[in-house]
Amino acid sequence: MKSWLDNNLKALNLVDTMEQEEGFTRLGYSEEELQSMRVFKELSEELGLYVRKDEAGNLIARWEGKKDLPAVTLGSHVDTVKHGGGYDGVAGVLCALGAIKALKEEAFLPHHPVEVICFASEESSRFGVSTIGSKSMAGIIKVDELADVSDDTGVTVKEAVNSTGLNWERIHEAERDEREIKSFVELHIEQGVVIENAGAQFGVVSAVACPVRLKVKVTGKMGHTGTTPMGRRQDAFVATAPLITYVSEEAEKLSQESEHAIVATASTINLLPNVMTVIPGTVELGIDIRSVDDSLKAKLASAIKEKCKELKEKYHVQMEVQILVNNPSVKLDLNLMDNLKKMGEELGYKGHEMISGAGHDVMNMAKKWPSGLIFIPCKDGLSHHPKEHASLEDLEMGVHLLTAYIKRESAELD
Repeated sequence: MKSWLDNNLKALNLVDTMEQEEGFTRLGYSEEELQSMRVFKELSEELGLYVRKDEAGNLIARWEGKKDLPAVTLGSHVDTVKHGGGYDGVAGVLCALGAIKALKEEAFLPHHPVEVICFASEESSRFGVSTIGSKSMAGIIKVDELADVSDDTGVTVKEAVNSTGLNWERIHEAERDEREIKSFVELHIEQGVVIENAGAQFGVVSAVACPVRLKVKVTGKMGHTGTTPMGRRQDAFVATAPLITYVSEEAEKLSQESEHAIVATASTINLLPNVMTVIPGTVELGIDIRSVDDSLKAKLASAIKEKCKELKEKYHVQMEVQILVNNPSVKLDLNLMDNLKKMGEELGYKGHEMISGAGHDVMNMAKKWPSGLIFIPCKDGLSHHPKEHASLEDLEMGVHLLTAYIKRESAELD
């Protein structure tokens, strides 16, 4: 199995070695994502699965069961962030296919059909919009709002989808009926060190901390850096700087005071005119706030707005706060979580209950079906980075965990 995992990890990543100095760039609805999905299709067909593509570009590899029952489903994605790692997403579809390979070698025959889903465009790296494929499958995609959202080259979501041979006007047809699916489980690298710090080997997730994202626009006044007196400046960058520190310090303070943790990051900045001899006149700051406690996210967002009012008066600038995203956090199926932990521990692995600070396709599937999320470790918690790494031993453990899930879920007659 390790040899199969190693070979097909590279195949799905379209490389001969995982040592890639510039990392992996397979953006949503790009030719690179399509190439990786073609490999997924080939691997699935080699295992005797029937593969279809839905109207959102998701690939669904199906192993027919003995009975006409709702499908036991697994899946993840193969797109990446720019210069990202080769395990985020890929590990999930690879281990799911590995589980089917292992079960077929055992001559196991499922009562329920089993599906491995390779979702399209999970990452937000291209359009600033995440999980387009799984949103479509769950029937929660906002077609009109997303159509004209563009990437940094001016290509819109609609144009990108259409360029792959799909029809944006039909993307809503990817929605599946609630009766088609029994349950869904996603396996993913942790992207942190919680499992390691807990002395465990795998994690099972109770909730996904979906974000509140703010854009703060600060408008001051441009001027010559050499001739404008310090006391007469309206420097947008100077007014922004205290806010960056405030976001970090206030999040840490709230975490210490609250039952649940909260994290917040001033993570993007656009400064104009960005010229050495000109006082910055405009700054746009992006802030990402995450917690499983929605009231805590709202509290921090409100505090940031109040801080902006204070800075506006102090530095004589204009400050506008726009809410880009405000997604309620998603609770996963606790019964399924408990079963996944129990199944893993019956195999001899130590599990740990935890939350996910990052979004995944499972959060959309959970809106409609009982859904679970399994984490396997990644080296040093490093992710979205060329040196992202999960060991073959942990990938093989992932196969064993998913094999147990399929056996349990697909063998039970309704």
